[in-house]
Amino acid sequence: MNKTLSFLYQWIVFVPLFLVLTLITAFVVMLMAPIFGSKFWGYHPPKWWSRLTCWLALCRIKTRGHEHLDPKQSYVFVANHQGAFDIFLVYGFLKQTVVWMQKQSLRKIPFVGYASEKAGHVFVDNSSVTSRATTIENAKKKISKGVSMVIFPEGARTRTGKMGRFKRGAFYLAKDMELPIVPLTINGPFDVLKRNTLKLKPGQKMELVIHPPIATKNLTQTEMEKLMDHARDIIHSELWEKYK
Repeated sequence: MNKTLSFLYQWIVFVPLFLVLTLITAFVVMLMAPIFGSKFWGYHPPKWWSRLTCWLALCRIKTRGHEHLDPKQSYVFVANHQGAFDIFLVYGFLKQTVVWMQKQSLRKIPFVGYASEKAGHVFVDNSSVTSRATTIENAKKKISKGVSMVIFPEGARTRTGKMGRFKRGAFYLAKDMELPIVPLTINGPFDVLKRNTLKLKPGQKMELVIHPPIATKNLTQTEMEKLMDHARDIIHSELWEKYK
């Protein structure tokens, strides 16, 4: 799609429909999750919102590795962070009930922030040691009975397409709860919508690779450090060459 058509499609078709879908999804979650529970209503409406957003952006989606997952098992998913469409790709096509570790600033987004809270997502507060500990305790309460958590260990979207360093939080959360870590490799969202830009590029290919779970039970401190490096290496191994 050439630049002119992309611009027209983004602002005449994609943006208006995306905003409508977002508002509908937020209202459904805000209304239904407090009454009937967030496990279903906090996950399934956003899942279809995410799928429709990807299709609306004319993205071609490829996934593999679903056979590694048990729908009844809780996991801590760790993924590289290429762009805003990471969320739509994982939420829409992982096929696992998940909640997210989100930046505190996202709570301030009208409707969406409140809906995210009701859906069971956890907002990260790094303002103090006490607040960070509270964040972890809140996260632990959300992960149970087949509900998993998705965390981007880099902490922020890449500026170049390449992976950054991983932070420890996700791995220690998994260890404390004795949950498997599942590395996810994300390819393509960087090309759809880069960080610090509003320029959408419709029609891109996106890929989600689900790697086998890694046990965390009974790991020592040294083994935890090795686990972080190991998970990062696994994710890196399936990145497209242009992202390595």
